[in-house]
Amino acid sequence: MGVVLRAVVTEDPLSVEEHAALVGSDRAGAVVTFSGVVRDHDGGRSVLELEYHSHPSAADVVAEVVESLSDKYPGVHGIAVSHRVGPLKIGDVALACAVAAEHRKEAFLLCADLVDEVKARLPVWKRQVFSDGRDEWVNCP
Repeated sequence: MGVVLRAVVTEDPLSVEEHAALVGSDRAGAVVTFSGVVRDHDGGRSVLELEYHSHPSAADVVAEVVESLSDKYPGVHGIAVSHRVGPLKIGDVALACAVAAEHRKEAFLLCADLVDEVKARLPVWKRQVFSDGRDEWVNCP
């Protein structure tokens, strides 16, 4: 079994529980998950919904991120990460991550690095729609 079990950008709804089940292993003493959820506010403004758009290279970039981190921590047995694109409602999962490792410290550290690196490197742009009818693009060059 390879360590990288999922690294995708998708329009499909995400489940962090599905990611956790995917990485689970009898060899792992810890499974750490992260669920990036669409919240109803940003910068003191009420958010109604948002929309993610990705560059065609996004799937390759997320795979590169996971691959670059997979050997950094000893005892890691599984990594799964997905970023959703398209229209999302409040409460929808935009980023799902799961890491299985022999020990909790490595699992927590790798999961945190994974989230940070995906957010820093993934060519995805977010359009937020506010309750006052205005919108805003985030991370857009």
